[in-house]
Amino acid sequence: MLLRETGTMTMRKKASMGLALLLCLAGSSTPRQTSAQTTQQAAGQTQGPASGQAKRPASTPYSGDLSIFEYPDRDKKLHVDRVMDLLGVGPGKAVADIGAGSGWFTVRAAARVGPSGVVYAEDINPKSIDYIARRAAQEKLENVRPVLGLVADTKLPNNSVDVVLILKTYHEFEQPIPLMEKLKLSLRPGAKVGIIDRNGDGTDHGVMPDVVEREMEQAGFHRTGMYDFTKSDGQDYFLIFEAK
Repeated sequence: MLLRETGTMTMRKKASMGLALLLCLAGSSTPRQTSAQTTQQAAGQTQGPASGQAKRPASTPYSGDLSIFEYPDRDKKLHVDRVMDLLGVGPGKAVADIGAGSGWFTVRAAARVGPSGVVYAEDINPKSIDYIARRAAQEKLENVRPVLGLVADTKLPNNSVDVVLILKTYHEFEQPIPLMEKLKLSLRPGAKVGIIDRNGDGTDHGVMPDVVEREMEQAGFHRTGMYDFTKSDGQDYFLIFEAK
């Protein structure tokens, strides 16, 4: 009897291990989920699936060397000063850089808003947040606040932001509607949300502007501006929204 019980326990243990391995191999994380799920597990948090929108095709976020975004003529190609002018980035303003990556826009916005302003550098990748924190310390930017966000929540404080820029990351959002609905709580009256992206089908690091506009409309925003100066090839676009 003892031998039978021991053999049965061994078989059950092997079966459990096999099932666990199968589930691990079968589970594939999708774009704005991978880093966020890891973050939640590390913090002991759990989050149910976002509601209000079926998942749409999206691109896998870049996870390599963040310095790739720091090429010399990016300011000129993107016309970042004109972008900030149109969004109203100025002294004393509170700006949010959503999907901040290396903090390329964060540091430029920080210089604009000055010591009386603040820039929230949000990303769901802990490595990006650590990178930005080190960068802000090295460049003595005391007005930069790194924020580790979640898939459907930027984790920005309520009623805290005058300007938001989503620079070349909207195409990574599988379910942008619940994310933007949550973002509305962080906006001050009259706040502007800028989205810069390129034409694409979602999977090729781009998404069509009509898709963005439709999703933002569903999230409770209306478009107040549309521009095509952010890249000379005519594939990029710059949209500005405000809450309804």
